[in-house]
Amino acid sequence: METALTELVGVRYPIVQTGMGWVAGPRLVSAAANAGALGILASATMTLDQLRAAVREVRSRTDAPFGVNLRADAGDAAERARLIVDEGVRVASFALAPSKELIARLKDAGVVVIPSVGARRHAEKVAAWGADAVIVQGGEGGGHTGEVATTVLLPQVVDAVDIPVIAAGGFSDGRGLVAALSYGAAGIAMGTRFLLTSDSTVPDAVKAAYLKAGVKDVTVTTAVDGLPHRMLRSELVDSLERAGRAGALVRAVRHAAGFRELSGLSWSRMVRDGLAMKHGRDLSWSQVLLAANTPMLLKASMVEGRTDLGVMASGQVAGVIEDLPSCAELVARVMAEAHTVLDRLHGLNPPAPAAPPAPPHPLGALPPPG
Repeated sequence: METALTELVGVRYPIVQTGMGWVAGPRLVSAAANAGALGILASATMTLDQLRAAVREVRSRTDAPFGVNLRADAGDAAERARLIVDEGVRVASFALAPSKELIARLKDAGVVVIPSVGARRHAEKVAAWGADAVIVQGGEGGGHTGEVATTVLLPQVVDAVDIPVIAAGGFSDGRGLVAALSYGAAGIAMGTRFLLTSDSTVPDAVKAAYLKAGVKDVTVTTAVDGLPHRMLRSELVDSLERAGRAGALVRAVRHAAGFRELSGLSWSRMVRDGLAMKHGRDLSWSQVLLAANTPMLLKASMVEGRTDLGVMASGQVAGVIEDLPSCAELVARVMAEAHTVLDRLHGLNPPAPAAPPAPPHPLGALPPPG
């Protein structure tokens, strides 16, 4: 299936595996790439040396194109961009809009730039700055998310920009791919569906929690970091929503200490980052601290398997997923179903019947002119 996305990045199918922190590591990314999708390596939780090693590991596992997700607001974003250029990575994706200068630098080096956005105006901005494509995530998507459903947001963005648009938020099968294409998208991006594969390194207990969840068990809360965050409802989420400011602050400081040990950041650097995050937002200090160390809360679940102590970012689609296929099985299933749906839709539009013969002229045959 060829679309503007497959032509742009050189993959076989118009499917993207998104860059999920602690989840989208070399094993999952290479499996998605080998299956014909665009695998995206998550770098926000890696040091520069770890990122370089991860990129090289992916390349040792696959010859297919893949990408790296970068934090545009990271202090070392320029160094990370230089690293992926040096390592010959095909695609740079961003969770936040990168600067015009960073987009230009990557494009000049031959890297395809694909930011993720949650609003039409953001898509228009990055398109004007030279982005090659854009992933647009509706409110059904996991992690930090907006209020507008994919079915409303997607056509707005398709109509607003002239670059390929990739639909995210609520996709897990071939029917969703066909629906996105019908809106004018060039493909779909899936996070939760790829998290729930046998190639994902997420602990089995965590995968079981996702599979057990119904649609109503996937909630949006601001209790974690002050911003709308879609995740599975858990013991931690419940306690954060019940806790007063003092209790939340104690918990946040404890998690911040753990994040400091993991990241090597100084307390002064963490305070500066917290002040930057607080600027322009009505966040309590406990929320600022939690926002600064949300990676630790994700690590507790996605790496350590502690569903009681960590958060489990999740798209709403988790409520309808019931199995753990390999990436190869998943992609093959999605494409087979998409072609079946397309064939069925084609059958709803049979050729128009032949036009009936013209009725005889009421005066009979007329003599030739002249």
